[in-house]
Amino acid sequence: MADTLTPPVTKTPLSGSKDSKPSMGYTPYNDRWSKATKQVATVGPVSSTFEMLEKLFLAGVDVFRLNFSHGSHKEKALLVKLIRELEVKHQRCVGILADLQGPKHRVGMYPEDLKFPLTQGQMYRFDLDEGTMGDGHRVALPHPDVLAALQVGHRVLLDDGKLVVVVREKGEGFVVTEIMNDAMISSRKGFNLPDTLVESSPLTPKDREDLEFIVKEVDVDWVALSFVQTASDVMEMKTLADQYQKECGKGDIYPGKYMAKLEKPSAVTENLESIVAVCDGIMVARGDLGVEMICESLPITQRRIIDMCHLYGRPVIVATQMLESMIESPTPTRAEVSDVNTAVMDGADAVMLSAESAAGKYPEEAVSMQQRIISQVESDRSFRGAVKRRAESMSRTPTTTDAITDAAQQVAKQVGAKAIIVTTCTGTTVLRASRDRPSVPILAATNSRDTGRYLTLAWGVDPVVLEDLDFATMNFEDLLETMIQVAWEKGLVTEPTDLLVVTSGFPFGVPGAVNNLRVVSAAGPRNWDAALCN
Repeated sequence: MADTLTPPVTKTPLSGSKDSKPSMGYTPYNDRWSKATKQVATVGPVSSTFEMLEKLFLAGVDVFRLNFSHGSHKEKALLVKLIRELEVKHQRCVGILADLQGPKHRVGMYPEDLKFPLTQGQMYRFDLDEGTMGDGHRVALPHPDVLAALQVGHRVLLDDGKLVVVVREKGEGFVVTEIMNDAMISSRKGFNLPDTLVESSPLTPKDREDLEFIVKEVDVDWVALSFVQTASDVMEMKTLADQYQKECGKGDIYPGKYMAKLEKPSAVTENLESIVAVCDGIMVARGDLGVEMICESLPITQRRIIDMCHLYGRPVIVATQMLESMIESPTPTRAEVSDVNTAVMDGADAVMLSAESAAGKYPEEAVSMQQRIISQVESDRSFRGAVKRRAESMSRTPTTTDAITDAAQQVAKQVGAKAIIVTTCTGTTVLRASRDRPSVPILAATNSRDTGRYLTLAWGVDPVVLEDLDFATMNFEDLLETMIQVAWEKGLVTEPTDLLVVTSGFPFGVPGAVNNLRVVSAAGPRNWDAALCN
């Protein structure tokens, strides 16, 4: 991209007066910009124009999700282009999440799309015979890997759980099941397998084509893999992405970040920690997860996933049906408001909209409503204490960087600092600071667009990209002067005596090497003791 996210940095000294400093084009903080919890919105037919994308961005969206279950590669490339234009216009990083479709399990066809009634206690057969239409006694299940993995006693949930069957007999290429409730069945209904681990690649042929397109053709920040069951599923995606990266001559390692969508109970009950450990972020995909596990356990499962992500410092999104009624209605239900509240209070990094922003009648209103709920929750006096206590309850092995970031938060609280400034190349240190849920915003100063964009998903982080600065050779005073200027323009500081806490690593440019903490005033380097700039 030819344009940079920030204009050239001026060297004009700061005088301590906000009006006297030349503008860098930043928007002052308000409820939209000051919220710590981020918002993800799915782009679809009703939100695919620049005008609507801009409205959603200004209403609260931090990351746009591109759902690769729908649309062509050409359409996705255009959306990426529009989002990057939006980013340049508003001089703020905007994240893009590419969501791979994953395997779609569906039964075969019935004649003339008829619906067949099934009765509790009835026996019903699923087999590989796609050439024969289904009827009231059998239907094709055109997934050999699924039939091989099913065992006697396993449940199959069809049509979002409306029909439940249990395997009673298994043979070569077929299973005979018992119908557990009265229901109708018809062509191409999807099914879920809560008890079954399917030994096959998580990446379908379509996913592989989409991933190759993502790596080689467009500029996105996150790639999400659906129906992750084990850590090896994530590693397979990483390996394939790196292979595509080498093929197109862009380097050996794909710079995008990897997200695992947790939709299978086994991923949570058996493999949660190992999955979180190998990926960069997690999505709590409550649609399929809620179908496959008992629904009353979902809130506790959601909190358990969030806690594990806090432990490892991984951004976590809570998704699915957050404001579902706003697909058709301009206002949400009270239960939906409480659902968003719960995710925010649990400490999720982000909350997501799906059909509400992709295909609903009120996409801008849905984003705005979600933003207002977040701001209302975060303004409550109990909020910061609650999320801080949850973060501090995580048992970790401390590092030097952890000690510095923890000290920065303690100092910021004790001296009443307005923000914490963290210099970063890769974002590692920023995520460690975010993990502990500080009481003030984190200004993440980086010279990498890739880093700034993926940090849009991190709780409490406001990424500032300074592409003209070379962290390896720059003068520390120049960086401090620039970041204090940013703090003035964003409205984080309003008086020369306002304080900021700065963490950095020497030498600059070494990922994760944080060994320096300073408290500085908003008056700027020209008014400080010289020792603060050395």
